[in-house]
Order: sequence, then C-alpha cells, then structure tokens
Amino acid sequence: MEPTPSVQFFDTQFQRQVDSADFALNPFEQAVLPYISGRMLDYGCGLGNLAVAAARKGCSVKALDASPAAIAHLQRVALEQGLPIEAAAADLRAYGLTEDFDTVVCIGLLMFFDCDTALRQLHDLQQHVRPGGVVAINVLVEGTTFLDMFDPAAYCLFARDELASRFAGWQLLHSQQQDFAAPKGQLKSFATVIARRPH
Repeated sequence: MEPTPSVQFFDTQFQRQVDSADFALNPFEQAVLPYISGRMLDYGCGLGNLAVAAARKGCSVKALDASPAAIAHLQRVALEQGLPIEAAAADLRAYGLTEDFDTVVCIGLLMFFDCDTALRQLHDLQQHVRPGGVVAINVLVEGTTFLDMFDPAAYCLFARDELASRFAGWQLLHSQQQDFAAPKGQLKSFATVIARRPH
C-alpha cells in the first residue's frame, strides 16, 4: 500500500505522539465513548486511544488504519495489556466490510478521501451497523481553511449540514458542529453525528 500524503502526515504525527506518550482522548472520542458497546469497529483508529478505552469497558474491537506507526503501537498496547483488540493496517479508501457491529466509529477520516469514495464508504459503514446499534461519524466541513494535512488531489469537505442529512430515519443521539483554531490563524470546522440505527 503506497502511503498517501495524508497518511505520511499522520504517520509522522502519530510517531511524535507515541514518543511523547500523548494518549489522551480527543474531544470527539470523549463525546463518543459513552455510546460505545458490544462489538465495535474503529474505522481510522489512529493510535487507538478510543479502541483501548472501549476494550477496557468490555468491548471487543476491530481497529483499522492506514498508518503503520499507529497500528504497530496499538498492537503492542493490546498485547501488553491483554485487550480484545484486533488491529490491522488497511487502505480504507477501498476496504470492504464483511462483518456487522454494535458500534461503528469513524472519527476524522472520511474527508481524506475524494467525495465519491467518502460517501461510498460512509454508506458501507451505515450498512454494517446492527439494528439498534450506534454509529459515530466525524468529518471536516466547508469553512475549514487549514488544509496542510490533505492530499490536494483527494479530499472532501462535507457541506455543513450534509452529514446529519445522511442519517434520515435514524435516531440522532448527538449532532454538533464545532470550530477549532488551527496554525497560522486558520480554522478547522467539524461536524459530528452519533446516531442509532432503527430496529
């Protein structure tokens, strides 16, 4: 798997976090954690901080990411702590799920794909949530001006209300838009949706 510029950007960042032992949950992971249960998919798990927290509260976790540094770290943590985490490196632009989950989490990933791929993978994630299960999705949206981490040829800023609109018929448990300051006076604008699939 040839790493994209985005994967290279985050591989470097993840290695820096490992070196400095920075494993705190980010605000999106903190918001999602109370909704996690059962068999969980962490799609674009990064260092796996959320996967570890979920496993510690009794979940069985499948964790996927394109960053070799992140997956190597998570595999080591899972082994050392005896946690039920299956962590694997994968090209998530083309990954096809074959299992259904009680909880599906995809934080800060889909915007790194071209829009057709992002929407196709979002639909696939939705299809693999068990009835009554929960999905949590977080993306960057229009209004974001900090673009350093993107591959200029392949990224997708969602329209500001687009993510929530793609969960019509689901029970919205949490829907929020947040802006964060970024380097050089720039901005990151995020949308987060946590929704329960109808029975």
